[in-house]
Amino acid sequence: MEGDRHMDWKTLLAYITGSVDQELLLRNEYLVTENRILRNQIKGRVRLSDGERTTLAEIGQRLGKQALQEVAKIVKPDTILGWHRMLVAQKFDGSQHRKAPGRPTIDQELEALVVRLARENRSWGYDRIVGALANLGYTISDQTVGNVLKRHGLPPAPERKITTTWKEFIRTHLDVLVATDFFTAEVWTLGGLVT
Repeated sequence: MEGDRHMDWKTLLAYITGSVDQELLLRNEYLVTENRILRNQIKGRVRLSDGERTTLAEIGQRLGKQALQEVAKIVKPDTILGWHRMLVAQKFDGSQHRKAPGRPTIDQELEALVVRLARENRSWGYDRIVGALANLGYTISDQTVGNVLKRHGLPPAPERKITTTWKEFIRTHLDVLVATDFFTAEVWTLGGLVT
């Protein structure tokens, strides 16, 4: 209720000074209320694109921290103003190669190792690959392993172990294949079995 009294005070001030149009005030009040209702129905975090962050940062800077505290419901005002500071810094840093948001990409050698482990051990899931890499001294998340395998067109373990490569087949059946003579052919003739 305190927020409603605060809004009424602002509305009264606007009427007295004549600086804000009544319809504009009502629109703003409606949008703030609607925004609050929608935010209460959303579960979890709201993911914003870079463009959406930029838009909120530019408007939020013009609006100011005090007004943002009343209307911002998705992101904290300090976060919005922090985005604006980053935008200003990027604009004037002179860099043509800005980093993409998110975690840095992993080393090519490590990526090749992840792919090799997945191909040679088709029944291993992401966690098993992470464990094997940890034993080798690499720290990597299962999500990163999944992303690497997707980039290389390798499905998750349940789908990967259904198919067998020739290399795996030969390695699995090597003892039988070594004992097999592929160059000798037995032929039955009138005189008997000829090799």
